[in-house]
Amino acid sequence: MPIAKTWSVALLGIDGRVIEIEADLGGGLSRITLVGLPDAGLREAKDRVRSAVRNSGQPWPEGKVTLGLSPANLPKVGSAYDLGIAAAVLAANGAVPATRLLGTVLLGELALDGRVRPVRGILPGLLAARAAGYERAVVPADSLVEAALVDGIEIAGAPHLRDFVAWLKREGELAHPETPGPAVPPAVPDLADVVGQPEGRWALEVAAAGGHHVLFTGPPGVGKTMLAKRLPGLLPRLSSEESLEVTAVHSVDGSLSRSSPLVTVPPFVAPHHSITVAALIGGGSGLASPGAISRAHRGVLFLDEVCEFGSERLESLRTVLEEGEVRIARVKGAITYPARFQLVLATNPCACAPPKDTDCVCTPMARRRYLSRLSGPLLDRVDLSVRLRPLSALSAHDSDAAEPTETVRERVLEARRRATERWKEQGWRSNSEVPGPALRREFALPPDATVLLDRAMDRGFLSGRGADRCLRIAWTLADLDGQARPGVEQVGAALDFRERVAA
Repeated sequence: MPIAKTWSVALLGIDGRVIEIEADLGGGLSRITLVGLPDAGLREAKDRVRSAVRNSGQPWPEGKVTLGLSPANLPKVGSAYDLGIAAAVLAANGAVPATRLLGTVLLGELALDGRVRPVRGILPGLLAARAAGYERAVVPADSLVEAALVDGIEIAGAPHLRDFVAWLKREGELAHPETPGPAVPPAVPDLADVVGQPEGRWALEVAAAGGHHVLFTGPPGVGKTMLAKRLPGLLPRLSSEESLEVTAVHSVDGSLSRSSPLVTVPPFVAPHHSITVAALIGGGSGLASPGAISRAHRGVLFLDEVCEFGSERLESLRTVLEEGEVRIARVKGAITYPARFQLVLATNPCACAPPKDTDCVCTPMARRRYLSRLSGPLLDRVDLSVRLRPLSALSAHDSDAAEPTETVRERVLEARRRATERWKEQGWRSNSEVPGPALRREFALPPDATVLLDRAMDRGFLSGRGADRCLRIAWTLADLDGQARPGVEQVGAALDFRERVAA
């Protein structure tokens, strides 16, 4: 009873685990048995692999073929195991030598004619293989650009099962990734395109400097969406570690560009208000897939017309905004996806949303009901709130005075540098990540600087979480002003932002 082994990778979120694939050939009736908790897509691999092997000119063994995927209690999802299953069967049948299979991880889906098709999760799969000590990996030829992002492991690309078999027999070579050139960051919209709205531009600069969440309120056409789309251009470029982390999420989601897969600019995700909770947070049958909040990791999640989203979708963000990750439990296991993003909300002041407030036909109760879709606990987690005013003829023709993105970004990067230098011993990278106890103890401000904050808490205008967020905003304002510590002026300005949220 010949047995052969190959190795592939199972993904649990963006974390991978190396899977051992065994092929056992026995007598009896000709049939294929696949064990090891395969999902529906993987169970169909039996027919895909058999057709691919035969159409590649290789013999398929007669009799019973038992395929085992170990660990057996770990759910296996997807079609990335096809290439490993085909190699195990061919090696067990003696059609190919097993020498090159040792220490090699195989990833790829097989077409019926033997073509090796790309699959999701190549990047996190190779990172897991490298961490497990594997020295070589064979992936689909169309995935070589993505696979080349992983250093420290030999990568080869197989366009067809026939080429892979020739490589195993040392009768041919597989493709290897080319040395990637310098990454060219994609173009981002310029802040100079926004006409007027000095309050909105200032709030956007503060949000970028400290990593704060923002709420824009105003009538249609005043620039809420334009401001939100320009936030990624103000943020620092992703570090190498952050780029791989974000790219891994997009690889699992299947939204990577094949020509330039590495994500170097903070992503911008703007779902429609009809999105489901599962699509927003992550979910699906079996093991959960990443949602919009995970695709916005290290970037911006923009909810336009936020009052139209529905309470269930908005309230599902509350825990995520505090923890920076989402944990999704399903029958086959619990998955954790990263979700540390900046939230930008935009809404009209009422349902009729006229250009001028004096033209509003909504009753006070209707206006209150419309804005009450944003619950107090959610608004308590939003740091900055700005009411955008309608454009005037003077501001519309005064576009030359608008600062471009590059000028504002220099101030943002300098403020970020000051914050990083201050928090580096604690491991925090922005003011928004600093926990409240540290702001009240190790980095406590003098009483004369927080007198307005204490008064707001005594009168019940501010919660404990709101007070912590005020302190974070004050530190950001001090960084933008070039001051070592916030004073009463910065705390007062931060409190003004919070009072707008409460309003």
